[in-house]
Amino acid sequence: MTADHGFLDEPEPSEAIRRFHAEDVEELGYVTNAGRLWAHQPDAQPALFALMRQVLQPIALSARQRALLVTACASARGDSYCALAWGERLVDASDPDLAAAVLRGDDSGLTGPERALTGWARAVAADPNGTTAADVGALREAGFSDADVFAITVFVALRLALSTVNDALGARPDAKLVAGLPPVVRDAVGYGRPPAR
Repeated sequence: MTADHGFLDEPEPSEAIRRFHAEDVEELGYVTNAGRLWAHQPDAQPALFALMRQVLQPIALSARQRALLVTACASARGDSYCALAWGERLVDASDPDLAAAVLRGDDSGLTGPERALTGWARAVAADPNGTTAADVGALREAGFSDADVFAITVFVALRLALSTVNDALGARPDAKLVAGLPPVVRDAVGYGRPPAR
């Protein structure tokens, strides 16, 4: 039987892994299934997150805009884990109905600049070779500079890297995460791996 944290056995305990898991416990109250996978290289995930923060540092994206980028990217990719985790953040930055709509691919409740962000995130996730200069033009028209577009694209690509590892190695959305979500958000994610029990 496959464990909720994925297809790999957990590594032997170490002080580095204990410190790594302590961050999950401090922030969430439990060790995540993804954290159990990334414990095989406990410095890798924090380094990836630091790179994501570094890439976005020059631009002033709000918490809502970041949540929109990740939920759009995760839903386009079919990644239930990141969709639910960041769906929760989007609920905090908006409301459950808007978060559920974005998770289903419905951007009708968003502003023009927000639709430009989610459209770009979905395009990068679904078919990066299919993007066009007109797609970038839509971001410019929404007020984003070329430097912003570069930063946003790198951020989405790094999120895809994280999702790829979690999905390929079988990580399932944490039961405690899913239990705390509004039903409308849980119901919006019918793709990817099923939640842990």
